[in-house]
Amino acid sequence: MVKITDNYLTDSAAFKKAGIQVPTYDASQLAAETDRNPQWIHFGGGNLFRAFHAAIADTLIAKGELKSGVIVAETHDKDVVPGIYDKYNNRIVRVITKADGSQDRQLFASVGRALFAGPATSDSTGYENLKSIFEKDSLQVASFSITEKGYHLTNGAGDYFSAVANDLKNGPAKPENNMAQLVGCLVARFNKGAKPITLMSTDNFSQNGDRLKNTVITIAKAWKDNGFVGQDFVDYVSNASKVAFPLSMIDRITPNPAETISKSLADDGFEDSEILHSPQHTNIAAFTNTEEAHYLVVEDSFPNGRPAFEDAGVIMTDRDTVNAADEMKVTTCLNPLHTALAVYGSILGYDSIASEMQNLDLVNLIKQIGYVEGLPVVQDPKVIDPKQFIDELVSKRLPNPYIPDTPQRIATDTSQKLGVRYGVTIQHYVDDVNRDPKTLNFIPLVIATWLRYLMGINDKGETFEPSPDPMFDELHAKVAEFSLGDSTVDVHSAVESILSNEGIFGANLYQVGLGEKIEDDFKAMLAGPGAIESSLKEMLSEKGQEVK
Repeated sequence: MVKITDNYLTDSAAFKKAGIQVPTYDASQLAAETDRNPQWIHFGGGNLFRAFHAAIADTLIAKGELKSGVIVAETHDKDVVPGIYDKYNNRIVRVITKADGSQDRQLFASVGRALFAGPATSDSTGYENLKSIFEKDSLQVASFSITEKGYHLTNGAGDYFSAVANDLKNGPAKPENNMAQLVGCLVARFNKGAKPITLMSTDNFSQNGDRLKNTVITIAKAWKDNGFVGQDFVDYVSNASKVAFPLSMIDRITPNPAETISKSLADDGFEDSEILHSPQHTNIAAFTNTEEAHYLVVEDSFPNGRPAFEDAGVIMTDRDTVNAADEMKVTTCLNPLHTALAVYGSILGYDSIASEMQNLDLVNLIKQIGYVEGLPVVQDPKVIDPKQFIDELVSKRLPNPYIPDTPQRIATDTSQKLGVRYGVTIQHYVDDVNRDPKTLNFIPLVIATWLRYLMGINDKGETFEPSPDPMFDELHAKVAEFSLGDSTVDVHSAVESILSNEGIFGANLYQVGLGEKIEDDFKAMLAGPGAIESSLKEMLSEKGQEVK
């Protein structure tokens, strides 16, 4: 048996016996250099970071191009740092699962330090540690994978969340909100000499860098108005030569650690294969399982220098190209297809994306959304071919039975995603004089299915538990009284406020000509058990186009 904390330099044979490739660098020396001269800090210590960002750092460290390790700042779950990072000496075993069932296993020791930075009002230790890191001139990059909702300061009604409101009023001393903590760290850096830095969002939504910038500047301006900082600090965070907010497009399907992978590791002699299921519902382990395909495209804007990311496979390019690559993936070639499978899979009772891909109607659905409705209006980023991207996704990535991803995971926070995943394509149809959004059939159908999903009643007529969503309770309340088979329901009165909500969809769907169509699709799905499947079959039969 081999433990992840064993000395991989002297006991490499034991790791090799377990099929695990090990680093050639010394983790203890790397950790010491990380404390002295940190270059890269990452907010969000979850599975995507462990499978992707840590791998990038590992490659660059092995090549001698990155001298310090990544510092991980976990802001969500207090159990992750002691339970996963501290326990395993900050090490990670990444398992790439291939469609033929084979695995590539690699040990990363590229994390130089891990810390938890929860609300500073209860314990300011993590926040003070963060500030001391940001005060270092050597720090070049702070990157983020905190999910889209991590950047939100307001609720659906446009009101500040209570923690944010408190932070805007109380200033940078002991912030509760993670974004306010970030701005507090920038205040510390500014006061220490205003050295440049790049804040690089790698979260999975369009214009992620711009969203991060707007959030930072909103907090900075509020603190100026309340007397905590001067205009010179606002100027600092607003100046791209001082604080840069590059755009990025990231893609690597990284589900929760799988029991099947845990068992295969244990069978091969890896002792630390158990999965942590924390009280806050984080699922994480000493290992992380992911797919082989991966993309990261980043706008090259780093005023304090940067690691040589391109030497680890990152596509470094200009802003317009990142925007195009991001829009291609997030609004056309992956995320809309994923969300369709998430909503349908949850309501039809599937427990894996791969098993959904055995349903020819669901495969045809995502082909209609991607090839037929999306590709005609997507901009080709040139660095990635959009059609080939969908080809790979539909034929290789989504059907891979060894990527244990679930529709329930992807359905999390759907209300926060619809504006990007469907609203952008709808807007392209509005803006193009040669196109009419009323010709869209399958994007509206998915939105209607989401309304049906909000009822919490599956296609068999049984209750099920929808995935967590910050708007679920208020949206569920609007459709909760509907029952299957009742033809007298007033659909319009119930869903008008949802479909006209520009905060959800990026547009008023009635004004673009889709509201009534979605209402009709939704009403058809209320006919009785099995109506969701039959509505899909009928739409494919009547409106589906052949895809080659």
